[in-house]
Amino acid sequence: MDASPPEVTGLKKRVNVAIRDAIGLTQNPPPICFDPAEAYTPIDSVARLVHGDLSSMVVGGLASLFLQMLHPRAMAGVAQHSRYQDDPFGRMLQTANFIGATTYGSTSFAGKSIKRVLQVHEQVVGLTDQGEPYSANDPDLLSWVHCAEIAMFYRAYEVFGKLPLFPGENDQYVEEMSQLARDLGCSPIPHNARELQSQLADFRPGLELRGDGIRARNFLQHEVVQGRTRRFVFWFLLRSSYSILPKWAQEMLEVKSNKLLNRLFIHPVTKIICVGMRIAVPPTPRVVL
Repeated sequence: MDASPPEVTGLKKRVNVAIRDAIGLTQNPPPICFDPAEAYTPIDSVARLVHGDLSSMVVGGLASLFLQMLHPRAMAGVAQHSRYQDDPFGRMLQTANFIGATTYGSTSFAGKSIKRVLQVHEQVVGLTDQGEPYSANDPDLLSWVHCAEIAMFYRAYEVFGKLPLFPGENDQYVEEMSQLARDLGCSPIPHNARELQSQLADFRPGLELRGDGIRARNFLQHEVVQGRTRRFVFWFLLRSSYSILPKWAQEMLEVKSNKLLNRLFIHPVTKIICVGMRIAVPPTPRVVL
């Protein structure tokens, strides 16, 4: 229960709404399941800790989007079957709700969300600009998206998360997320951090920044956020997302990330931004059973 004075509590709520609205989270988060027997993801999981920190998830989510832009078949599906340029936050909201449902929901609630995603994916089929066939339910394509997301979510929390992560929790996180990968139909599926990095490396020969990816990169860099204050904050979040990408991905995306500048300027300011976001949107506490 919040013991703050009513005016402070009211301010926190207004800022909470403002922050969520600024990044497109205009709906209430899905209900949280606290019953260990019913929860889809264990209530003491690393996934709940990582995904419950909105500030670092914003950085990780941006990095994940950039990484996914390097897969021509994945980007063709996005370009041809989504309205991301007309409604960029709509896609972000859908992704956030899906992550929330499968991280904090009951097995039944998560199962319904997974079923809806797979049904939508059935319509996402076509050809790339070079005539390569793609399907959003292709196990290999699903695996690429899964690996890109969990690699960047975890890395962002390592750098910008509130609580320290313990040795071995990277392996635990990848294993926890393997259930979702299995239910989505991903193949192959990583079960530890080493396998995750190995699978990302296996994708590299097929990665290329093409027209769809270039347009998505430029849109995310320059057109998503409007307003002077928002663009100022977004500038730091954006460059922090560059910094956690693998070096080879930075080079392919043609994004600049200077280690010294990151350490002395970009990361410190981003961490201050994260603290401010956490005051309004408190992260999920670590649960120990």
